[in-house]
Amino acid sequence: MTCDLMLIAYDGSENAKRAIEYAGRFLSAERAVVLTAWEPMVLQAARLSGLSGVVQPDWVPEEEIEDVAYVDARAVNTEGVRLAKLAGFAAEARTVECTSTIWNAIVEVADELDVDIIVAGTRGATGIRALLHSSVADAVLRHCHRPVLLVPPGRK
Repeated sequence: MTCDLMLIAYDGSENAKRAIEYAGRFLSAERAVVLTAWEPMVLQAARLSGLSGVVQPDWVPEEEIEDVAYVDARAVNTEGVRLAKLAGFAAEARTVECTSTIWNAIVEVADELDVDIIVAGTRGATGIRALLHSSVADAVLRHCHRPVLLVPPGRK
């Protein structure tokens, strides 16, 4: 059975590549949107300096200079679209700027597009590491009201 629209969350990781590969083996879709969520560098710097206890100076990026995080996200997304096409999907690119969290951006785009299924890879963290670092894939699964295909990492 073919779905109308699939959303593939793609961050360039090996696990995301594996998710595309498995989606191509087990699913079919009329359209597939490859989504890469990104966070502006100014927000990343503020978050990191806040974690370290360093006072964040007022920093306003120059309007003419393209955010390096956005440039990177577009390159990562282009790779994801290429992989999705190789997996047999009629894939199109989409990047979205995060205003809160990566998982929230994925869920919001899924709702906006009214997708039939979301495809994502997982980190496969277990034990204390899983407790300390929340999983984007887990949060998507908990907060989204759509079917989700989560592909775990392969055996090492």
